[in-house]
Amino acid sequence: MKKRLTLILLTLSLAGLLSLTGCGKGDQEATSDNTFSTEDEVTADEAEDTEDTKEEAEEEEVAPEGMYRSELTNEWISEDLKDQRPIAVMVDNEKTALPHYGLSQADIIYEMMNSTLNDHITRFMVLVKDYDSIKQLGSVRSVRPTNLMIAPEWNAIVCHDGGPFYINTFLNNPYVDHFSGTFSRVKNGKPREFTEYILTGDMAKNFKNNSSIDRSYNEYAPKEAHFQFASESKPIELDGTDCTLVDLPFKHNGSQLDYDAESGTYLYSEYGSKHLDPGNGNKQLAFKNVILQKMSYSQLDEHGYMVWNCLASGQEGYYITNGKAIPITWTKTSDTERTVYRDLNGDEITINTGKTYIGFVADDVWSELVVE
Repeated sequence: MKKRLTLILLTLSLAGLLSLTGCGKGDQEATSDNTFSTEDEVTADEAEDTEDTKEEAEEEEVAPEGMYRSELTNEWISEDLKDQRPIAVMVDNEKTALPHYGLSQADIIYEMMNSTLNDHITRFMVLVKDYDSIKQLGSVRSVRPTNLMIAPEWNAIVCHDGGPFYINTFLNNPYVDHFSGTFSRVKNGKPREFTEYILTGDMAKNFKNNSSIDRSYNEYAPKEAHFQFASESKPIELDGTDCTLVDLPFKHNGSQLDYDAESGTYLYSEYGSKHLDPGNGNKQLAFKNVILQKMSYSQLDEHGYMVWNCLASGQEGYYITNGKAIPITWTKTSDTERTVYRDLNGDEITINTGKTYIGFVADDVWSELVVE
């Protein structure tokens, strides 16, 4: 009996040893296919997860000391500015107002018709995060209702010089903060309406004199990122049509954007000339991203005052970058909600790091827009 028991134990030990050293080909074929395929998949997934984690670790960027990525451009800027609200400056675009100062240092520039008179003359709304670094910005002019509906989506402080009585209702909204007519006058030989600029120290003075206005983001600040930005190391290359020219149907000033392949930006011109900034070494106004929104408007009176119908859903537009253009749609549901831009698949677009031009193009001249 003892001899038989020893034989059984020896047999069991050999079986265990074989199982530890692995199965041969014949054993695999004799075993359930499902069992082995499941084990193989788990092993492959684990390897893939490990590889993904490795790639993510390699791609994770390290912020330069004291810097963070701007929520307006995704560029590196001082961390001291992280909580600072941008300003939205109303800039006159009549030819007499040229040259503009400081616009090449802005983060985002909106251009839109300001009046139905004067061949639908346009005006700029200039968004600037690091405004204290700009020595002269403007010239500053009056604001319109549309600007008081767009600026709140950035929690921006509107800087202007008055406006028609149509703005009064909008100025009373709790999420609208503004400074009006409280900036410096520059003797430039022009009529008074073209002489107001934001100079060094003007913003500090305004905050000191208006303690109720927060320099930092307040309760109406955006709850989510306004734009989805691509990594600088992996910029967006659109699968769209070639676009080296954007000729906007703005008859009065003839706005135009030409693609410069060397810099990868769209260079802005108007009134038949390059838009140069004497406040920044005569640098030409340039944008990495161009967004165009087809939009209807309502005329308020016979004096040309009007308001853009910027609260709308699923409207047409274009996103343009790196020499390519794609059709998009845009939606904005309230003054404080961000405008969301989507491709034709319904996915929110991702834009490239850099400055952005946003143009409102009236639906009645949309067909005259040149994107080629």
